Amino acid sequence: MTQTIAPRVRTLVLLILAVAGALLAGAAPVSAHAALTGSDPAQGAVVDTAPSQVSLTFSEPIAVGDDSVRVLDPKGERVDKGDPANPSGTTYSVRLVSGLPDGTYTVAYQVVSADSHPVAGAFTFSIGAPSETTVSVSAQGSDDGLVGWLYGFGRYVSYAGFVVLAGGAAFILACWAPGARVRAVQRLVVSGWLALTSATLGLLMLRGSYTTSGKVGDVFDLELLGDVLQTKTGAALVSRLLLLAAAALFIAVLFGAYARTADAVEPDRDAEDDDGGDDGGPDKRDLTFGLALGGTVVAAGLAASWAMSEHASQGLQAGVAMPVDVVHLLAVAAWLGGLTALLVALYRAPVETPVGRDAVRRFSRLAFGSVVTLAVTGVYQSWRQLGSWSAFTDTRYGQLLLVKIALVAVMVAVAFLSRRWTQRLADARVSEAAEEAERTEATERAEEGVRAKEAVRVKATERAKEAVRAEATERAKEAKQPAGTAPAEASGTSEVSEASMAVEPPKASGASGASDASDAFDAEKAEAGQNSVRAAQLARQRAAAEAARQKRLRDADPNRFGLRRSVLAEAGVAVVLLAVTTVLTQTEPGRTEQDARAATAASSTASATGQGSGAVSLTMPFDTGGKSGKGVVSIDLDPAQAGDNALHVYVEGPDGTPVDVPEVKIALTLAAQNIGPLPVAPDHVTTGHWSASRVQIPMAGDWKVEVTVRTSDIDQVTVSKNAQIG
Repeated sequence: MTQTIAPRVRTLVLLILAVAGALLAGAAPVSAHAALTGSDPAQGAVVDTAPSQVSLTFSEPIAVGDDSVRVLDPKGERVDKGDPANPSGTTYSVRLVSGLPDGTYTVAYQVVSADSHPVAGAFTFSIGAPSETTVSVSAQGSDDGLVGWLYGFGRYVSYAGFVVLAGGAAFILACWAPGARVRAVQRLVVSGWLALTSATLGLLMLRGSYTTSGKVGDVFDLELLGDVLQTKTGAALVSRLLLLAAAALFIAVLFGAYARTADAVEPDRDAEDDDGGDDGGPDKRDLTFGLALGGTVVAAGLAASWAMSEHASQGLQAGVAMPVDVVHLLAVAAWLGGLTALLVALYRAPVETPVGRDAVRRFSRLAFGSVVTLAVTGVYQSWRQLGSWSAFTDTRYGQLLLVKIALVAVMVAVAFLSRRWTQRLADARVSEAAEEAERTEATERAEEGVRAKEAVRVKATERAKEAVRAEATERAKEAKQPAGTAPAEASGTSEVSEASMAVEPPKASGASGASDASDAFDAEKAEAGQNSVRAAQLARQRAAAEAARQKRLRDADPNRFGLRRSVLAEAGVAVVLLAVTTVLTQTEPGRTEQDARAATAASSTASATGQGSGAVSLTMPFDTGGKSGKGVVSIDLDPAQAGDNALHVYVEGPDGTPVDVPEVKIALTLAAQNIGPLPVAPDHVTTGHWSASRVQIPMAGDWKVEVTVRTSDIDQVTVSKNAQIG
């Protein structure tokens, strides 16, 4: 039966892996976890005057570089200057050159979200009136090509390696200690370590190209690698490698010292008397406790390397979400990794180290606890990432989550079948034990009869040999008697001759008896040696035959066969589930996707009604009269409505480069209502840039904006312009 099952197992596993690969390859391009939720000017907006900057607002913090935001005129020439700045929160801005003509301008951005995923996109706005443009900017990100596919595959391999490594070790320590001595289980755990280590190194090398150009040639760019090491994701990957070094030491102890203390065969016990399978002495208990504690710490650290750099590290309640994510990953590893180890043990464990029913029962309890943990942590994560019931069906993240939930439900159903097969196996073991006891008793009685007959035969043989030796010894003694000891009635020569003749035959007979005794002893020794060799050979043959018989019986057991098939089905669903989870972690959360849609809809509505973005940009030249006293000051008010507003001040020299001045002050006055002047003291952000948040404008109207610029201790000037608020 094994020869028939093995090809089917390989075929099914290959099919499952193919389905998982197709799922990964056929998934839509990886959606970023940060989304553009607003811009100034807005997408498609038409503004009357040229803005001094373009601002982009994202759903979460992002990392920007020199060319992260580009603004192109209708001819495709860049009109932005300087590096992008982060004036406040999740808003990022880039300065524009002055004196821009009317026409349609294109804004292209490529940044990295705080949870490590690249974000790319493009939109247009117009000054004065829309015009034709020669710019063709693709919104395709650096993660959509070969490098992006390799990076996604590396993430899948890293998740799978962690699950097999952590779950396999947990299965040995918590469920089946003899598994530490099984070669197939050892190879499984070591393979998990190798997969996770190689995938982490690959991700570290791919990271620079993945977040920038997406070119294969940039994978080996050491400058990009250095930049990656300074990011949060790079630090997480390096931390994972250091923890994997500790995991290597853990594996060495697990399959070394711990394996030597594990019994080759662990007797089955009743579930209520089961204490986890650790019946060794104090040294073994201490070693088990140390491995369990150290392994948990290392596994939690590995899980944290994902939590600290991905979904959980950003958004709502990040301080709660990260530890919840760690627990979630550990539960996944204990369930799916333990399931994989159980599958390998059921198919590959040798006859002398079988998987007992108690080991399966322990794993069943471990899996149940893991599923409960997954349910609790999954509900929290779903609420955090979706935010509404409609997101389940309206967003890609919600749809993938529904698929994941369905797969988990299928796995739980198959696990229920596995529990039934385990119970049947236990019941069968009880009846088999009774039958085995009867067979053993009958065999022992038969062997006792054979031993009794053998003892009688040996005893008779010994008596016969002893009689021969005694007779030979007696004859030898008679042959050595002196002539004078002959009978008294024998005398004279004839008597002596007769005596001599009488004595002579016994002499020859005594010598022959002695020789026969020696030969008999040598023959006995030779026979004993041959018997011991034959006995050893026979014992080996019997052991091999018994092992083969036990294997045939084990493979032919319908209950064990059913358990194997159900566990194999669970493992198959687990492979697909892991693939869906990998895609899910790379997909934009439903909450963010809905927010981005709302922002896009608002921008479209504003463009359609001609209201623009609502922001106001004012540019005023100034001259304080002193040295280096000339320049241009620009004011941006957003959203230029009654209530809270964000204010940005930019100071440039005559050549258009940002310059710092000792002091900048703002005053707002609404003369029609006798309100003001309202002073505003902006904070210095960077060279030539000041900002103030939550600037209160009490009501709509034509407000006068006054800017006082001081370029030295005695040189200052106040310039002003009016701005329509509301």
